[in-house]
Amino acid sequence: MLDSSIIQQVADIFAGLASSYTLSAYISPQREEGSQMREFITDFASTSPRINVEFFDAEGDTLYFDLKKNGEFTGITFRGIPNGHEFTSLLLAVLNADGKGKNLPDEGIVRRVRALSGEIDIQTYISLTCTNCPDVVQTLNIFALLNPNIRHEMVDGALFQDEVDKRGVQAVPSVFVGGELLHVGRGSLGELLEKLEAKYPSASAATSGVDAPVERSFDVVVVGGGPAGASAAIYSARKGLKVAMLAERIGGQVKETVGIENLISVPYTTGSELADNLRTHLSHYPIELFENRRIESTELQGKTKILRVKGGEVFTAPAVIIATGAGWRRLNVDGEAEYIGRGVAFCPHCDGPFYAGKRVAVVGGGNSGVEAAIDLAGICQRVTIIEFMDSLKADKVLQDKALSLPNVEIMTSTQTMKVVGNGDKVTSLQLKNRQTDEEHTLELDGVFVQIGLSANSQPFDELDKTRIGEIIIDAHCRTNIPGVYAAGDVSSVPYKQIIIAMGEGAKAALTAFDDRTRGVI
Repeated sequence: MLDSSIIQQVADIFAGLASSYTLSAYISPQREEGSQMREFITDFASTSPRINVEFFDAEGDTLYFDLKKNGEFTGITFRGIPNGHEFTSLLLAVLNADGKGKNLPDEGIVRRVRALSGEIDIQTYISLTCTNCPDVVQTLNIFALLNPNIRHEMVDGALFQDEVDKRGVQAVPSVFVGGELLHVGRGSLGELLEKLEAKYPSASAATSGVDAPVERSFDVVVVGGGPAGASAAIYSARKGLKVAMLAERIGGQVKETVGIENLISVPYTTGSELADNLRTHLSHYPIELFENRRIESTELQGKTKILRVKGGEVFTAPAVIIATGAGWRRLNVDGEAEYIGRGVAFCPHCDGPFYAGKRVAVVGGGNSGVEAAIDLAGICQRVTIIEFMDSLKADKVLQDKALSLPNVEIMTSTQTMKVVGNGDKVTSLQLKNRQTDEEHTLELDGVFVQIGLSANSQPFDELDKTRIGEIIIDAHCRTNIPGVYAAGDVSSVPYKQIIIAMGEGAKAALTAFDDRTRGVI
Protein backbone atom coordinates (compact mmCIF):
# COMPACT_ATOMS: atom_id res chain seq x y z
CA MET A 1 0.00 0.00 0.00
CA LEU A 2 3.01 2.27 0.62
CA ASP A 3 5.30 2.52 -2.37
CA SER A 4 8.96 1.65 -2.04
CA SER A 5 10.19 5.24 -2.19
CA ILE A 6 8.00 6.28 0.76
CA ILE A 7 9.06 3.21 2.74
CA GLN A 8 12.72 4.12 2.19
CA GLN A 9 12.17 7.76 3.20
CA VAL A 10 10.41 6.71 6.40
CA ALA A 11 13.13 4.13 7.10
CA ASP A 12 15.72 6.90 6.94
CA ILE A 13 13.66 9.03 9.34
CA PHE A 14 13.23 6.13 11.77
CA ALA A 15 16.86 5.03 11.67
CA GLY A 16 17.58 6.56 15.08
CA LEU A 17 14.56 5.24 17.01
CA ALA A 18 15.55 4.38 20.58
CA SER A 19 12.40 2.66 21.87
CA SER A 20 10.31 -0.23 20.58
CA TYR A 21 6.84 0.40 19.14
CA THR A 22 3.87 -1.83 18.41
CA LEU A 23 0.86 -1.15 16.21
CA SER A 24 -1.96 -3.18 17.76
CA ALA A 25 -4.74 -3.51 15.20
CA TYR A 26 -8.31 -4.55 15.96
CA ILE A 27 -10.17 -5.42 12.76
CA SER A 28 -13.61 -6.87 12.21
CA PRO A 29 -13.89 -9.43 9.38
CA GLN A 30 -16.98 -7.51 8.29
CA ARG A 31 -14.92 -4.44 7.38
CA GLU A 32 -13.90 -4.55 3.73
CA GLU A 33 -11.15 -2.01 4.53
CA GLY A 34 -9.59 -4.55 6.92
CA SER A 35 -7.20 -5.94 4.33
CA GLN A 36 -6.08 -2.42 3.43
CA MET A 37 -5.34 -1.64 7.07
CA ARG A 38 -3.35 -4.87 7.45
CA GLU A 39 -1.30 -4.03 4.38
CA PHE A 40 -0.83 -0.41 5.44
CA ILE A 41 0.47 -1.03 8.95
CA THR A 42 2.56 -3.99 7.80
CA ASP A 43 4.27 -1.75 5.25
CA PHE A 44 4.67 0.98 7.86
CA ALA A 45 6.25 -1.45 10.34
CA SER A 46 8.71 -2.60 7.68
CA THR A 47 10.41 0.80 7.88
CA SER A 48 12.15 -0.05 11.17
CA PRO A 49 13.13 -3.12 13.19
CA ARG A 50 11.93 -1.12 16.18
CA ILE A 51 8.31 -1.29 14.97
CA ASN A 52 6.17 -4.42 15.28
CA VAL A 53 2.55 -5.24 14.48
CA GLU A 54 -0.08 -7.44 16.07
CA PHE A 55 -3.55 -8.19 14.76
CA PHE A 56 -6.70 -9.07 16.69
CA ASP A 57 -10.09 -10.13 15.35
CA ALA A 58 -12.93 -7.90 16.53
CA GLU A 59 -16.69 -7.65 16.19
CA GLY A 60 -19.05 -5.18 14.53
CA ASP A 61 -17.57 -2.43 12.41
CA THR A 62 -14.30 -2.25 14.38
CA LEU A 63 -11.33 -0.91 12.48
CA TYR A 64 -8.55 0.75 14.49
CA PHE A 65 -5.02 0.39 15.81
CA ASP A 66 -3.30 1.60 18.98
CA LEU A 67 0.26 2.86 19.24
CA LYS A 68 2.27 1.26 22.04
CA LYS A 69 5.74 2.22 23.27
CA ASN A 70 7.79 -0.48 24.95
CA GLY A 71 4.59 -2.46 25.41
CA GLU A 72 2.65 0.40 27.04
CA PHE A 73 -0.28 2.19 25.39
CA THR A 74 0.68 5.76 24.44
CA GLY A 75 -2.92 7.00 24.49
CA ILE A 76 -2.93 7.38 20.69
CA THR A 77 -5.40 5.51 18.46
CA PHE A 78 -6.05 5.72 14.73
CA ARG A 79 -9.57 4.60 13.75
CA GLY A 80 -9.19 4.32 10.02
CA ILE A 81 -6.15 4.27 7.78
CA PRO A 82 -4.04 7.43 8.26
CA ASN A 83 -3.15 7.96 4.64
CA GLY A 84 -3.21 11.23 2.74
CA HIS A 85 -2.60 14.28 4.92
CA GLU A 86 -2.82 12.14 8.07
CA PHE A 87 0.20 10.00 7.20
CA THR A 88 2.36 12.70 8.77
CA SER A 89 0.30 12.41 11.95
CA LEU A 90 1.25 8.75 12.31
CA LEU A 91 4.88 9.49 11.47
CA LEU A 92 5.06 12.25 14.09
CA ALA A 93 3.25 10.15 16.69
CA VAL A 94 6.16 7.71 16.62
CA LEU A 95 8.84 10.40 16.47
CA ASN A 96 7.27 12.44 19.27
CA ALA A 97 6.88 9.35 21.44
CA ASP A 98 10.61 8.80 20.91
CA GLY A 99 11.39 12.41 21.83
CA LYS A 100 12.63 13.24 18.36
CA GLY A 101 9.74 15.23 16.92
CA LYS A 102 10.21 18.81 15.81
CA ASN A 103 6.81 20.10 16.91
CA LEU A 104 7.02 19.29 20.61
CA PRO A 105 6.04 22.26 22.82
CA ASP A 106 8.37 24.06 25.22
CA GLU A 107 8.40 23.46 28.97
CA GLY A 108 5.86 26.19 29.74
CA ILE A 109 3.22 24.47 27.58
CA VAL A 110 4.26 21.01 28.79
CA ARG A 111 3.53 22.01 32.40
CA ARG A 112 0.05 23.20 31.46
CA VAL A 113 -0.77 19.98 29.57
CA ARG A 114 0.44 17.82 32.45
CA ALA A 115 -1.64 19.89 34.87
CA LEU A 116 -4.88 18.66 33.24
CA SER A 117 -6.40 15.98 35.47
CA GLY A 118 -9.24 13.51 35.22
CA GLU A 119 -9.88 10.91 32.56
CA ILE A 120 -9.97 12.80 29.25
CA ASP A 121 -11.19 10.86 26.21
CA ILE A 122 -10.87 12.78 22.94
CA GLN A 123 -12.08 11.85 19.48
CA THR A 124 -11.25 13.89 16.39
CA TYR A 125 -13.30 13.30 13.23
CA ILE A 126 -11.28 14.07 10.13
CA SER A 127 -11.22 13.82 6.36
CA LEU A 128 -8.10 12.53 4.65
CA THR A 129 -8.33 15.46 2.21
CA CYS A 130 -8.53 18.11 4.96
CA THR A 131 -5.43 20.30 5.23
CA ASN A 132 -6.35 21.65 8.69
CA CYS A 133 -7.04 18.27 10.29
CA PRO A 134 -3.43 17.07 10.74
CA ASP A 135 -2.50 20.08 12.88
CA VAL A 136 -5.32 19.31 15.31
CA VAL A 137 -4.67 15.55 15.30
CA GLN A 138 -0.95 16.02 15.89
CA THR A 139 -1.55 18.49 18.71
CA LEU A 140 -3.95 16.19 20.55
CA ASN A 141 -1.61 13.24 20.02
CA ILE A 142 1.10 15.29 21.77
CA PHE A 143 -1.29 15.94 24.66
CA ALA A 144 -1.83 12.19 24.99
CA LEU A 145 1.92 11.56 25.04
CA LEU A 146 2.51 14.22 27.70
CA ASN A 147 -0.39 13.38 30.00
CA PRO A 148 -1.25 9.74 30.86
CA ASN A 149 -4.83 10.80 31.69
CA ILE A 150 -5.48 11.78 28.05
CA ARG A 151 -6.46 9.37 25.29
CA HIS A 152 -6.88 10.63 21.73
CA GLU A 153 -8.46 8.83 18.80
CA MET A 154 -8.36 10.01 15.19
CA VAL A 155 -11.51 8.93 13.34
CA ASP A 156 -11.78 8.89 9.55
CA GLY A 157 -15.35 10.11 9.17
CA ALA A 158 -15.71 8.62 5.69
CA LEU A 159 -15.40 5.10 7.17
CA PHE A 160 -17.89 5.67 9.99
CA GLN A 161 -20.66 7.61 8.28
CA ASP A 162 -23.45 6.42 10.58
CA GLU A 163 -21.50 7.70 13.57
CA VAL A 164 -20.78 11.01 11.83
CA ASP A 165 -24.47 11.45 11.05
CA LYS A 166 -25.50 10.56 14.58
CA ARG A 167 -23.17 13.16 16.06
CA GLY A 168 -24.15 15.76 13.48
CA VAL A 169 -20.64 16.30 12.19
CA GLN A 170 -20.72 18.69 9.23
CA ALA A 171 -17.21 20.11 9.33
CA VAL A 172 -13.73 18.81 10.00
CA PRO A 173 -11.86 18.54 12.16
CA SER A 174 -14.55 18.06 14.81
CA VAL A 175 -13.19 17.34 18.29
CA PHE A 176 -15.34 15.60 20.90
CA VAL A 177 -14.39 15.21 24.56
CA GLY A 178 -16.40 12.81 26.67
CA GLY A 179 -18.92 12.66 23.85
CA GLU A 180 -19.46 16.43 23.77
CA LEU A 181 -18.34 18.74 20.96
CA LEU A 182 -15.31 20.76 22.06
CA HIS A 183 -13.91 22.30 18.88
CA VAL A 184 -14.57 22.56 15.15
CA GLY A 185 -12.21 23.63 12.37
CA ARG A 186 -8.63 24.76 12.37
CA GLY A 187 -7.10 25.33 15.76
CA SER A 188 -3.72 25.99 17.31
CA LEU A 189 -2.17 24.08 20.19
CA GLY A 190 -2.79 27.04 22.47
CA GLU A 191 -6.46 27.30 21.50
CA LEU A 192 -7.10 23.59 22.05
CA LEU A 193 -5.26 23.64 25.37
CA GLU A 194 -7.31 26.60 26.59
CA LYS A 195 -10.55 24.82 25.71
CA LEU A 196 -9.46 21.74 27.65
CA GLU A 197 -8.43 23.91 30.60
CA ALA A 198 -11.86 25.56 30.53
CA LYS A 199 -13.55 22.16 30.58
CA TYR A 200 -11.46 21.02 33.53
CA PRO A 201 -11.21 24.25 35.60
CA SER A 202 -10.39 22.56 38.91
CA ALA A 203 -7.12 21.17 37.57
CA SER A 204 -6.13 24.43 35.89
CA ALA A 205 -7.16 26.59 38.84
CA ALA A 206 -5.20 24.46 41.27
CA THR A 207 -1.91 24.80 39.43
CA SER A 208 -2.39 27.63 36.88
CA GLY A 209 -0.35 25.38 34.60
CA VAL A 210 2.87 26.20 36.49
CA ASP A 211 4.13 26.04 40.08
CA ALA A 212 4.63 29.82 40.27
CA PRO A 213 4.57 32.74 37.84
CA VAL A 214 7.64 32.73 35.61
CA GLU A 215 8.98 36.20 34.80
CA ARG A 216 11.24 36.84 31.82
CA SER A 217 12.85 40.15 30.88
CA PHE A 218 13.88 41.31 27.41
CA ASP A 219 14.88 44.43 25.53
CA VAL A 220 12.01 43.99 23.08
CA VAL A 221 8.94 41.77 23.18
CA VAL A 222 7.20 41.19 19.85
CA VAL A 223 3.61 39.94 20.13
CA GLY A 224 2.49 38.03 17.04
CA GLY A 225 4.15 35.52 14.73
CA GLY A 226 2.98 36.61 11.26
CA PRO A 227 4.90 38.56 8.61
CA ALA A 228 4.87 41.81 10.64
CA GLY A 229 5.95 40.10 13.84
CA ALA A 230 8.69 38.08 12.17
CA SER A 231 10.04 41.18 10.46
CA ALA A 232 9.99 43.17 13.71
CA ALA A 233 11.76 40.41 15.63
CA ILE A 234 14.47 39.94 13.00
CA TYR A 235 15.18 43.66 12.66
CA SER A 236 15.33 44.01 16.45
CA ALA A 237 17.69 41.04 16.80
CA ARG A 238 19.95 42.45 14.09
CA LYS A 239 20.45 45.47 16.36
CA GLY A 240 21.92 43.19 19.02
CA LEU A 241 18.89 43.38 21.31
CA LYS A 242 17.51 40.58 23.47
CA VAL A 243 14.25 39.71 21.72
CA ALA A 244 11.27 37.53 22.62
CA MET A 245 8.42 36.64 20.29
CA LEU A 246 5.08 35.67 21.82
CA ALA A 247 2.79 34.07 19.27
CA GLU A 248 -0.18 31.77 19.05
CA ARG A 249 1.51 30.32 15.97
CA ILE A 250 4.31 31.23 13.61
CA GLY A 251 2.83 32.47 10.34
CA GLY A 252 -0.40 33.77 11.83
CA GLN A 253 -3.21 34.31 9.35
CA VAL A 254 -0.78 33.60 6.49
CA LYS A 255 -1.00 29.87 7.22
CA GLU A 256 -4.60 29.90 6.03
CA THR A 257 -3.76 31.43 2.65
CA VAL A 258 -3.67 28.88 -0.14
CA GLY A 259 -1.79 30.76 -2.87
CA ILE A 260 0.35 33.92 -2.72
CA GLU A 261 1.32 35.57 -6.00
CA ASN A 262 1.99 39.18 -4.96
CA LEU A 263 5.00 38.82 -2.65
CA ILE A 264 7.45 40.70 -4.82
CA SER A 265 10.40 38.62 -6.13
CA VAL A 266 8.52 35.41 -5.24
CA PRO A 267 6.20 34.62 -8.19
CA TYR A 268 4.27 31.99 -6.25
CA THR A 269 4.23 30.44 -2.80
CA THR A 270 1.69 29.10 -0.33
CA GLY A 271 0.81 30.32 3.13
CA SER A 272 2.21 27.16 4.68
CA GLU A 273 5.50 27.52 2.81
CA LEU A 274 5.81 31.18 3.74
CA ALA A 275 5.15 30.39 7.41
CA ASP A 276 7.88 27.74 7.30
CA ASN A 277 10.24 30.23 5.70
CA LEU A 278 9.47 32.80 8.41
CA ARG A 279 10.33 30.22 11.07
CA THR A 280 13.57 29.31 9.30
CA HIS A 281 14.58 32.97 9.03
CA LEU A 282 13.79 33.57 12.71
CA SER A 283 15.97 30.61 13.68
CA HIS A 284 19.02 32.36 12.19
CA TYR A 285 18.92 34.88 15.03
CA PRO A 286 18.98 34.55 18.86
CA ILE A 287 15.26 35.23 19.12
CA GLU A 288 13.46 33.37 21.91
CA LEU A 289 10.21 31.97 20.53
CA PHE A 290 7.28 31.38 22.86
CA GLU A 291 4.57 29.77 20.73
CA ASN A 292 1.00 28.93 21.69
CA ARG A 293 0.87 31.97 23.99
CA ARG A 294 -2.10 34.29 24.36
CA ILE A 295 -1.91 37.61 26.17
CA GLU A 296 -4.28 37.76 29.14
CA SER A 297 -3.50 41.23 30.50
CA THR A 298 -1.06 44.09 30.04
CA GLU A 299 0.43 47.04 31.91
CA LEU A 300 1.89 49.30 29.24
CA GLN A 301 2.22 52.61 31.06
CA GLY A 302 5.63 53.41 32.54
CA LYS A 303 9.16 52.48 31.52
CA THR A 304 8.73 48.73 31.98
CA LYS A 305 5.91 47.10 30.03
CA ILE A 306 4.34 44.00 31.56
CA LEU A 307 2.62 41.26 29.56
CA ARG A 308 0.87 38.41 31.37
CA VAL A 309 0.30 35.23 29.42
CA LYS A 310 -2.19 32.38 29.91
CA GLY A 311 -0.50 29.85 32.15
CA GLY A 312 1.16 32.26 34.55
CA GLU A 313 4.15 33.51 32.58
CA VAL A 314 5.07 37.20 32.77
CA PHE A 315 7.17 39.03 30.16
CA THR A 316 8.69 42.48 30.70
CA ALA A 317 10.53 44.89 28.40
CA PRO A 318 10.92 48.63 27.79
CA ALA A 319 9.63 48.14 24.22
CA VAL A 320 6.66 46.13 22.98
CA ILE A 321 5.79 45.68 19.30
CA ILE A 322 2.24 44.48 18.73
CA ALA A 323 1.79 42.51 15.51
CA THR A 324 -1.13 40.25 16.36
CA GLY A 325 -2.78 40.56 12.94
CA ALA A 326 -6.45 39.91 12.31
CA GLY A 327 -8.93 37.02 12.41
CA TRP A 328 -12.02 35.91 10.54
CA ARG A 329 -15.03 38.11 11.22
CA ARG A 330 -18.28 36.52 12.22
CA LEU A 331 -21.81 37.56 11.44
CA ASN A 332 -22.68 37.90 15.14
CA VAL A 333 -26.31 36.97 14.55
CA ASP A 334 -28.56 34.56 16.43
CA GLY A 335 -27.79 30.93 15.65
CA GLU A 336 -24.32 31.47 14.18
CA ALA A 337 -22.27 30.34 17.20
CA GLU A 338 -24.74 27.55 18.00
CA TYR A 339 -24.39 25.95 14.57
CA ILE A 340 -20.66 26.31 13.91
CA GLY A 341 -19.62 22.90 12.63
CA ARG A 342 -23.25 21.95 12.06
CA GLY A 343 -23.95 24.04 8.98
CA VAL A 344 -21.98 27.22 9.68
CA ALA A 345 -18.47 27.01 8.21
CA PHE A 346 -15.58 29.31 7.36
CA CYS A 347 -13.33 27.17 5.12
CA PRO A 348 -14.85 26.07 1.79
CA HIS A 349 -11.76 24.00 0.93
CA CYS A 350 -12.02 21.87 4.07
CA ASP A 351 -15.75 21.68 4.65
CA GLY A 352 -17.13 22.03 1.12
CA PRO A 353 -17.21 18.25 0.46
CA PHE A 354 -19.75 17.81 3.27
CA TYR A 355 -22.22 19.79 1.16
CA ALA A 356 -21.87 17.92 -2.12
CA GLY A 357 -25.22 17.99 -3.91
CA LYS A 358 -26.71 20.32 -1.29
CA ARG A 359 -27.79 23.96 -1.08
CA VAL A 360 -25.42 26.47 0.48
CA ALA A 361 -24.96 30.20 0.85
CA VAL A 362 -21.80 32.29 0.95
CA VAL A 363 -22.12 35.48 2.98
CA GLY A 364 -19.76 38.08 1.56
CA GLY A 365 -19.32 39.46 -1.94
CA GLY A 366 -15.62 40.27 -1.83
CA ASN A 367 -12.87 38.27 -3.51
CA SER A 368 -12.81 35.55 -0.86
CA GLY A 369 -16.59 35.16 -0.90
CA VAL A 370 -16.96 34.97 -4.67
CA GLU A 371 -13.96 32.62 -4.95
CA ALA A 372 -15.60 30.38 -2.35
CA ALA A 373 -18.86 30.40 -4.28
CA ILE A 374 -17.09 29.45 -7.51
CA ASP A 375 -15.34 26.54 -5.77
CA LEU A 376 -18.53 25.33 -4.11
CA ALA A 377 -20.51 25.55 -7.35
CA GLY A 378 -18.53 22.60 -8.65
CA ILE A 379 -19.94 20.26 -6.01
CA CYS A 380 -23.09 21.86 -4.60
CA GLN A 381 -26.60 21.82 -6.04
CA ARG A 382 -27.06 25.55 -5.54
CA VAL A 383 -24.87 28.37 -4.23
CA THR A 384 -26.28 31.74 -3.18
CA ILE A 385 -23.97 34.72 -2.69
CA ILE A 386 -25.34 37.15 -0.11
CA GLU A 387 -23.89 40.67 -0.15
CA PHE A 388 -24.87 43.43 2.30
CA MET A 389 -23.96 46.27 -0.07
CA ASP A 390 -25.72 47.18 -3.31
CA SER A 391 -23.12 45.45 -5.48
CA LEU A 392 -20.41 42.83 -5.20
CA LYS A 393 -16.93 44.00 -4.19
CA ALA A 394 -14.97 41.20 -5.87
CA ASP A 395 -12.74 41.72 -8.90
CA LYS A 396 -14.69 41.84 -12.15
CA VAL A 397 -13.10 38.65 -13.50
CA LEU A 398 -14.43 36.77 -10.46
CA GLN A 399 -17.87 38.33 -10.78
CA ASP A 400 -18.03 37.37 -14.45
CA LYS A 401 -17.07 33.79 -13.62
CA ALA A 402 -19.71 33.53 -10.90
CA LEU A 403 -22.38 34.99 -13.18
CA SER A 404 -21.55 32.41 -15.84
CA LEU A 405 -22.30 29.47 -13.54
CA PRO A 406 -25.89 28.19 -13.81
CA ASN A 407 -26.18 27.11 -10.17
CA VAL A 408 -24.93 30.37 -8.63
CA GLU A 409 -27.36 33.14 -7.69
CA ILE A 410 -26.45 36.54 -6.28
CA MET A 411 -28.43 38.54 -3.74
CA THR A 412 -27.22 42.09 -3.08
CA SER A 413 -28.57 44.65 -0.60
CA THR A 414 -29.31 41.70 1.65
CA GLN A 415 -28.72 41.50 5.38
CA THR A 416 -28.35 38.19 7.20
CA MET A 417 -30.60 38.38 10.26
CA LYS A 418 -30.49 34.89 11.76
CA VAL A 419 -29.14 31.39 11.24
CA VAL A 420 -31.99 28.94 11.66
CA GLY A 421 -31.66 25.26 12.52
CA ASN A 422 -33.60 22.30 13.85
CA GLY A 423 -31.34 21.68 16.84
CA ASP A 424 -29.04 19.35 14.93
CA LYS A 425 -28.10 21.34 11.84
CA VAL A 426 -28.75 24.50 9.83
CA THR A 427 -31.96 24.53 7.81
CA SER A 428 -32.22 28.13 6.58
CA LEU A 429 -31.15 31.75 6.82
CA GLN A 430 -33.46 34.58 7.75
CA LEU A 431 -32.68 37.50 5.40
CA LYS A 432 -33.81 41.09 4.96
CA ASN A 433 -33.89 43.13 1.78
CA ARG A 434 -32.26 46.43 2.81
CA GLN A 435 -34.08 48.40 0.12
CA THR A 436 -37.60 47.23 0.97
CA ASP A 437 -37.13 46.00 4.57
CA GLU A 438 -38.95 42.82 3.59
CA GLU A 439 -37.76 39.67 5.33
CA HIS A 440 -37.73 36.20 3.85
CA THR A 441 -36.30 32.76 4.50
CA LEU A 442 -33.71 31.02 2.35
CA GLU A 443 -33.79 27.27 2.84
CA LEU A 444 -30.38 25.65 2.67
CA ASP A 445 -28.05 23.10 4.23
CA GLY A 446 -25.03 25.22 5.02
CA VAL A 447 -23.59 28.73 5.10
CA PHE A 448 -19.97 29.79 4.57
CA VAL A 449 -19.07 33.09 6.22
CA GLN A 450 -16.60 35.13 4.16
CA ILE A 451 -16.88 38.72 5.39
CA GLY A 452 -13.27 39.60 5.96
CA LEU A 453 -11.06 40.07 8.99
CA SER A 454 -11.09 42.01 12.27
CA ALA A 455 -8.06 43.26 14.19
CA ASN A 456 -6.81 41.09 17.07
CA SER A 457 -6.39 44.02 19.43
CA GLN A 458 -8.61 42.90 22.30
CA PRO A 459 -5.95 42.57 25.06
CA PHE A 460 -4.57 46.06 24.52
CA ASP A 461 -7.25 48.27 26.04
CA GLU A 462 -4.78 50.99 27.07
CA LEU A 463 -4.14 51.90 23.43
CA ASP A 464 -6.13 54.21 21.20
CA LYS A 465 -8.06 52.34 18.50
CA THR A 466 -10.19 53.06 15.48
CA ARG A 467 -13.92 52.40 15.39
CA ILE A 468 -13.24 48.90 14.07
CA GLY A 469 -10.60 48.05 16.65
CA GLU A 470 -7.38 48.80 14.77
CA ILE A 471 -4.57 50.19 16.95
CA ILE A 472 -3.91 53.77 15.88
CA ILE A 473 -0.31 54.44 14.87
CA ASP A 474 1.64 57.36 13.43
CA ALA A 475 3.90 57.20 10.38
CA HIS A 476 6.60 55.53 12.51
CA CYS A 477 4.34 52.83 14.02
CA ARG A 478 4.22 54.57 17.41
CA THR A 479 1.03 54.24 19.46
CA ASN A 480 -0.30 56.70 22.04
CA ILE A 481 1.94 55.11 24.72
CA PRO A 482 5.74 55.63 24.48
CA GLY A 483 7.57 52.35 24.04
CA VAL A 484 4.57 50.58 22.50
CA TYR A 485 4.43 50.11 18.74
CA ALA A 486 2.03 48.33 16.37
CA ALA A 487 2.55 46.90 12.89
CA GLY A 488 0.62 45.03 10.24
CA ASP A 489 -3.06 44.13 10.09
CA VAL A 490 -3.71 44.92 13.76
CA SER A 491 -2.77 48.54 13.16
CA SER A 492 -4.47 51.41 11.35
CA VAL A 493 -2.06 51.18 8.42
CA PRO A 494 -4.05 51.06 5.14
CA TYR A 495 -4.01 48.03 2.83
CA LYS A 496 -3.75 44.70 4.62
CA GLN A 497 -1.12 42.97 2.53
CA ILE A 498 1.73 40.61 3.45
CA ILE A 499 4.40 42.78 1.90
CA ILE A 500 3.09 45.88 3.69
CA ALA A 501 2.99 44.02 7.01
CA MET A 502 6.62 43.01 6.58
CA GLY A 503 7.64 46.59 5.91
CA GLU A 504 5.64 47.88 8.85
CA GLY A 505 7.26 45.31 11.15
CA ALA A 506 10.71 46.49 10.10
CA LYS A 507 9.65 50.12 10.56
CA ALA A 508 8.34 49.44 14.07
CA ALA A 509 11.59 47.72 15.06
CA LEU A 510 13.73 50.55 13.69
CA THR A 511 11.56 53.14 15.44
CA ALA A 512 11.85 51.28 18.74
CA PHE A 513 15.63 51.11 18.39
CA ASP A 514 15.80 54.81 17.50
CA ASP A 515 13.66 55.67 20.55
CA ARG A 516 15.95 53.54 22.70
CA THR A 517 19.06 55.27 21.31
CA ARG A 518 17.58 58.72 21.96
CA GLY A 519 16.51 57.82 25.50
CA VAL A 520 12.79 58.08 24.77
CA ILE A 521 12.34 54.59 26.23
